[in-house]
Amino acid sequence: MASFDIDQFEHGVEHLLHLCQRLQEENASLRARQEALAAERGDLIEKTEQARSRVEAMLSRLRAMEESL
Repeated sequence: MASFDIDQFEHGVEHLLHLCQRLQEENASLRARQEALAAERGDLIEKTEQARSRVEAMLSRLRAMEESL
């Protein structure tokens, strides 16, 4: 019976080791994805600011044209 308990314990430890490895891999994958999304977010914020600046510049030119009429 003691042998059976040791075998069962060994099986449980192996299961936990595999689970830990899988979780580490998943965690690394999620961290990489988070970094990629943060970089993408930064790019989108920059593009939004550039677009906003262009729209504001166009509005200023239109107002100036309207005033000159």
